[in-house]
Amino acid sequence: MRTKYQIIFDELKSNILSGTYSVGEQIPTESALQEMYGVSRQTVRKAILELSNEGFLRSEKGSGTYVSHQFRSKSGNGAGKRTIGVITTYLSDYIFPSIIRGIEGRLNEDNYSLLLASTNNDVAQEKKALEMMLSFGVDGLIIEPTKSNLYNPNIAYYLSFKEQDVPFIMINAYYEELEVPFFCLDDVQSSYLATRELISKGHTQIGIIAKMDDLQGKYRMKGYIKALGEAKLRFHPEQVLSFDTESKRDLSANLKQFLKDNREVLTALVCYNDEVGLEVVNVCKQLELSIPEELSIIGQDNSYIAKNAGIKLTTLTHPQEQMGRDAAEWVIKKLQGKKDLKSSTYYLPELVEGETVRVLEPAPAE
Repeated sequence: MRTKYQIIFDELKSNILSGTYSVGEQIPTESALQEMYGVSRQTVRKAILELSNEGFLRSEKGSGTYVSHQFRSKSGNGAGKRTIGVITTYLSDYIFPSIIRGIEGRLNEDNYSLLLASTNNDVAQEKKALEMMLSFGVDGLIIEPTKSNLYNPNIAYYLSFKEQDVPFIMINAYYEELEVPFFCLDDVQSSYLATRELISKGHTQIGIIAKMDDLQGKYRMKGYIKALGEAKLRFHPEQVLSFDTESKRDLSANLKQFLKDNREVLTALVCYNDEVGLEVVNVCKQLELSIPEELSIIGQDNSYIAKNAGIKLTTLTHPQEQMGRDAAEWVIKKLQGKKDLKSSTYYLPELVEGETVRVLEPAPAE
């Protein structure tokens, strides 16, 4: 549990880093802070003193306390080596190690340092990561957005980076409310190709498992709907199972019920990604549903788990390491003063054939 002093310290620091209090602006008086937080003058002074020591505040005798710019010059490693911050939703699993490897490899070529943070797709953790990057004084930033399909309460921090001319680029997704450069897989095309592949194999009852708090999920749903429409197949809401970051822990149980409810109808599933695809495989084993004889499935992202699973998952490619390299290259060029850099890049996915899709024989004529 945070002490009252820590609460004052954290909130004042957050307000400075997010630009709520701008450089040169006077913060509330000690008396006002006492009243706001219900604390003693000593507690307020302790917080102000520590913020002053870290370069966030400066006091002028007889005038008040003002936001200082000194924290920016105190930031960084002091060795003249430039540092690029990297914020991803996760670090150690799925496609993220490959992306980070691509970023790190490119940064090393030009002797840049890397400062890494993850958010676990949680906006509170994203806030902490952004504050850390601002406090450190990174020279550039590569971000994978957190819950990119929802309103983000941390937009002010990104605007602070813009105000300070710190270049940043987003990967895998972006915040639609921000004008920001990005490198993304064409997620609409990925799910479109997955659905079209199933349709080409004779499937007409095709469901989808979609994660809807990330922009990737929104666009992958769009690709699925687009392919159904082109084939003049009806969209069935009951053949959609959606989940988000919080409900992911219940995905196995929800999948089990979903497959039971649709067992007599569904012949194929488009999965949000390979991780979900392999969860479907596990649930099918529990339900004694054979793949692909009774249910065809397609994952997305061509992740290492798809390559190393007991079953070879049919999936779609994701640029992974190349995306990381390209994002690092963009930031380096921006810092070198290069103009006319692309503001958006989409990578085109390709189908990777596996053993989880079968050709559906047409029903015999009566």
